[in-house]
Amino acid sequence: MRSSGSSSPDSSLPPDQSLVGRVRAGDPRAIARAISLVEDEHAGAADLIAQLHGYTGRAYLIGVTGAPGTGKSTLVDALTAEIRRAGLTVGVIAVDPTSPFTGGAILGDRVRMTGHASDPGVFIRSMATRGHLGGLSRATSDVALVLDAAGRDVIIIETVGVGQDEIDIVRTADVSIVVVVPGAGDDVQAIKAGIMEIADIFVVNKADREGADRAAQAIAANLSLHTFAPGEWKPPIVRTEATRAIGVDELWRQIGRYREHAADRQQHRRRERQVVRLRELIARRLVQQVESTLPPGELERMAARVAAREIDPYAAVAEITSRATAGRVPPQPGSIAPDPPDQDPAQPE
Repeated sequence: MRSSGSSSPDSSLPPDQSLVGRVRAGDPRAIARAISLVEDEHAGAADLIAQLHGYTGRAYLIGVTGAPGTGKSTLVDALTAEIRRAGLTVGVIAVDPTSPFTGGAILGDRVRMTGHASDPGVFIRSMATRGHLGGLSRATSDVALVLDAAGRDVIIIETVGVGQDEIDIVRTADVSIVVVVPGAGDDVQAIKAGIMEIADIFVVNKADREGADRAAQAIAANLSLHTFAPGEWKPPIVRTEATRAIGVDELWRQIGRYREHAADRQQHRRRERQVVRLRELIARRLVQQVESTLPPGELERMAARVAAREIDPYAAVAEITSRATAGRVPPQPGSIAPDPPDQDPAQPE
């Protein structure tokens, strides 16, 4: 299932049959279409985001990450139900591994969320990573913007099962939740993993299993190594049994506590997030521009020279970029500008 549900069209909005107008009105087909354009990097996607961007910034983004098998999808399903009981609309972006056969998302985990399929206040979208590292899809941020513009109050982003250095979620969400389970291996090693350092809230899921106390104690011991300044947020440890929705209300309460605590820093965090996003887009645009200036097969020929040790990779990149930007790169600070051409003395100054 690719998507399910949407809010009812907002009668307060002016009639608008354009895709942007229909997205803003909460039309589920329009939302799905807009997300497809963004995910497929369609030629009109940038213009679509440009038109929607002014209507965003209201939704609260919750990131849920953790290793494979921690029950993230089940937890997201239970958290979605808890948020709906609070009267808020929800958008769910579930990032799945890319299928090696079709290139699409492996949607097995989405069957755990089918209970919300008939809820007009929930919109669920599965996305493939398409080879992008970091636990997210390259288009995740823009998909979140679409759901934000469509009036979702809360957007939950569930990453793929990630390792210790795949922490893009902290650059995407307003609050990051790291899910662990008891009995998943060496507790100390799990705590040392880089992913543990990004948590605003820890969740020990499947807390009815043996070893839950030990997992919670290991997290607490790791937190005790850090000296928290007065007023600094100390990540709480929430125990849940997502399959029975036990502890999910406490998780939602802790999310509310963090949102209130970080309210004065939220804009700063969002600005930092946009710096990262702009750098990513600039890098992609420059790569596309450089590749568009190269003759067909030139990149492969240069790679063959590197493989044959005829040239080193840095020199190859310097040669490629020099040719691609010839005559278009302004002088660097401190460089000597070329002398102006001699002026014809017959011409007036």
